[in-house]
Amino acid sequence: MQDNYYKEFAARIRMETVKEIGVRGFGHIGGSLSIVDLFAVLYGGLMNIDTKNPSWEERDRLVMSKGHAGPALYATLALKGFFPMDWLETLNQPNTHLPSHCDRFLTPGIDMTTGSLGQGVSMAIGLALGQKKRGYNSYTYLISGDGELNEGQCWEGALFAPTHKLDNLIWFVDYNHKQLDGRTEEIIDLMDIAEKFKTFGWNAVNINGNDTNAINDAIKNAKSIKDIPSCIVLNTIKGAGVPCIESIGLNHHLPIDSELLKQAIAECEASIASLEGSEE
Repeated sequence: MQDNYYKEFAARIRMETVKEIGVRGFGHIGGSLSIVDLFAVLYGGLMNIDTKNPSWEERDRLVMSKGHAGPALYATLALKGFFPMDWLETLNQPNTHLPSHCDRFLTPGIDMTTGSLGQGVSMAIGLALGQKKRGYNSYTYLISGDGELNEGQCWEGALFAPTHKLDNLIWFVDYNHKQLDGRTEEIIDLMDIAEKFKTFGWNAVNINGNDTNAINDAIKNAKSIKDIPSCIVLNTIKGAGVPCIESIGLNHHLPIDSELLKQAIAECEASIASLEGSEE
């Protein structure tokens, strides 16, 4: 039942992400959709947060280092009640609370301003270190893209975190194999990401990043590991859960015309309907 709840929540996040980007007419839809299943698990029950008090000092924190995938996080936060659903219609518009990249000063529920790739890694490590020093029983969840690992700053952070025994840090790598200008393997081959992190002193695993059950289990296991941080490599599909977006070769950033939007919404509606039917 829990897995079905996560799947239905993910389907609703996808629907709102598609509609939100569709209003704008273009956006980072591929990499937003690839991490929706992670958000469904984190915000569906695993994160220790308070929607009525987003600034609660001892909360878990999430750093979206791949800040351009903010639309999926905005959709999740709206569905959880951090702000009104109609804010989603203002994505990246003048005077919006929802800019194209995450901004903690504009959006309730955003813990860190991000967008310059690699910098979110350092900031997440700083948050985790601060939580540890204050004695908080909380976690920092870090999300980076696979193309983002081209940045040397990421690997500096990967060395720092185990040295300081940041077992309250869980780093998710969205390994969807595509970035702005091509396939990740063709631009810089990352080889076995989990093995790299293990060499740096991390607990690291590879999982199906679009399987909510696998994500849930991996996070729970990571929390049982003491004295070292954890890296969960999410093997995902760019555009996951919306076939018409998945099928587009380079779908990092796309124009969304009325026909594509109509098809994408229909696919999301069908997914939600099938999940609702499975509960009967």
